[in-house]
Amino acid sequence: MTDLRIAIVGFGKIARDQHVGAIAATPGATLAAVASRNASLPDLPHFATIEELLAKGPPIDAVSLCTPPQVRRAQAAAALAAGKHVMLEKPPGAGVVELDPLIAMAADAKRTLFATWHSRYAPAVEPARAWLASRQILSVHINWKEDVRVWHPGQGWIWEPGGLGVFDPGINALSILTRILPKPVFVTAAELAFPSNCEAPIAANLTLTDIGGLPVTAEFDFRQTGPQSWDILVETDRGRMMLSGGGRRMAIDGKAVAEAPDEEYRELYRRFVKLAVTGASDVDLAPLRLVADAFLLGKRTLVEPFVD
Repeated sequence: MTDLRIAIVGFGKIARDQHVGAIAATPGATLAAVASRNASLPDLPHFATIEELLAKGPPIDAVSLCTPPQVRRAQAAAALAAGKHVMLEKPPGAGVVELDPLIAMAADAKRTLFATWHSRYAPAVEPARAWLASRQILSVHINWKEDVRVWHPGQGWIWEPGGLGVFDPGINALSILTRILPKPVFVTAAELAFPSNCEAPIAANLTLTDIGGLPVTAEFDFRQTGPQSWDILVETDRGRMMLSGGGRRMAIDGKAVAEAPDEEYRELYRRFVKLAVTGASDVDLAPLRLVADAFLLGKRTLVEPFVD
């Protein structure tokens, strides 16, 4: 089988830091081109837009969309119409319903649509899921707080409608939550803090539950300096489990039981290559639905302006 020839569309921080190296390390995948208005790679075909890439670029089999979520739907539709497989960075779009036509297009074209949740591929997530499967879960608390100026410098789109604000990292926690819990959860209340000069929240507190009444709470904040917090604490009838480091480490009653190096994006591309062989799709919208419901149910407050 020949390599899957992939073009990255949108060449910002996440593409440079994660996608380029992950493609290079994935058997069966090759980076064939870049489409970006502002950045390129030496010795690699470069185009300003996805339209120019599809019309004038080298032969490719797939595109990896690393652009802001507000523009991904149109780009994905163009790529599918051109017969390409499509990987969507998280979140997969600026809304939930806009993904439905893309799912249908991919099925009709027998092409892969892969809505990625990279944090689900953190090394301790599957061990946590297996450990919880045989236990009664009593409560869950998420503490997901980071410094936006470190992780999203100069990314104005994140504060615009559809940019998600603090839910851009927060949705990573929700993607893990919806993977490790045995039953679906839903939002019952939310408090959203909006900077007075922004259209997306800088902090959020969520209350969730499942059909059995499991208490789940989440705290998201973009204003944390110093040590960063990406933790999920689960109390069970047979011990306390802590996922930390964004799912890289798992501890039971304070004792480490699982930890490994970060290979989240390599795992994403391994999955993408396998899906593309048959044109199968993988589009789980559960984390995005939780964010949408948080906006729908959330009580909004204004806080001080944000200055990058």
